Amino acid sequence: MRRWLIFLIFPVLALQTVAAHAHKPSDSYLVLRPDGEHIEGQWDIALRDLDYAIGLDTDNNGEITWGELHARQDAVAAYALAHLKLRSKGADCPPQVTGQLVDQHSDGTYAVLRFVAQCPNRVDTLEATYSLFFDLDPQHKGLLRLDLPAGRGTTTAIFSPDQSVQRFTLEGGGKLQQFFDYLKNGVWHIWIGFDHILFLLSLLLPAVAYFANRRWQPLENFKPALWDVLRIVTAFTVAHSITLSLAALGVIQLPSRLVESAIALSVVLAAVNNIFPVVLGRRWAVAFFFGLIHGFGFASVLADLGLPRDALVLALVGFNVGVEIGQLAIVSAFLPLAYALRKTVFYRRFVLIGGSAAIMVVASIWLAERALDFKLISR
Repeated sequence: MRRWLIFLIFPVLALQTVAAHAHKPSDSYLVLRPDGEHIEGQWDIALRDLDYAIGLDTDNNGEITWGELHARQDAVAAYALAHLKLRSKGADCPPQVTGQLVDQHSDGTYAVLRFVAQCPNRVDTLEATYSLFFDLDPQHKGLLRLDLPAGRGTTTAIFSPDQSVQRFTLEGGGKLQQFFDYLKNGVWHIWIGFDHILFLLSLLLPAVAYFANRRWQPLENFKPALWDVLRIVTAFTVAHSITLSLAALGVIQLPSRLVESAIALSVVLAAVNNIFPVVLGRRWAVAFFFGLIHGFGFASVLADLGLPRDALVLALVGFNVGVEIGQLAIVSAFLPLAYALRKTVFYRRFVLIGGSAAIMVVASIWLAERALDFKLISR
């Protein structure tokens, strides 16, 4: 009885720590375009986040109308600009809102603030301090695209609670700098993409074992486990690279709700297969098939961040390489530890089976929320 109670704790713990990230993580999208002493800006902020912070849904019917947003537009502008500070050469460049719109992103409706910041001198360097929603949601990220003047390209950055201040030199680092900027964004995205990580882990958990006599048995050698992991990772990489490229270049577009629901379903099925094995020898094929779907999820973030037209392919490759680096970092940390523990009852029963059960529970909640468009657990 005690063992079963411990077994059941795993899904509960995972449910508390991961379920709040069922939807695409909270992001805002900030574009800055310095020109002389002016900085033109556009800031896209999710209505659901603004509603949580300052209250937009005044009649509490679960829907935010244009009238409700319009009535609170001054509050939206004041709240947002209070959490953004721009400086150049040590002097403040206070932003002033010039217009407000709404726009659709891959994960819902966003308020769009257009503003202009006036600096006392020509902007050659820029310091941006960002603190939006950090006091309410430490997982929130601000995605910045800085369009450099005189056609020098773009620079990207990610604001987080531990990186709330970013400094830039507007001379630009050329196309190589753009490549590394998008590479960093790719690494970061895979590390905060909980659904992608759980799908990958579901496929990796059995890599150090084989199924015989109706239970998982430990492998005797490391080489078969390594080759199994390499096949899975390669198949997943090739698949999501294909659809990431096609979607980011606008060749194929799928509804976000369909993509996110299918990603959640892939996690459920991969986890269930560990508990009730059906696919054993060709899990790389499962990784490839569902990797095609995950590629559309990666593409939605890349599209929202914005691809520079003058370096479209370079930015796309950089982001994709970053995703692979982040993915390999996870695999490198997981596989040696899993192999070291593979012969223990703890790994086979509580990590492999219990962990898969936890993943299945969490992903099932994601699937229900995404497919039916409601939220079971509030953050």
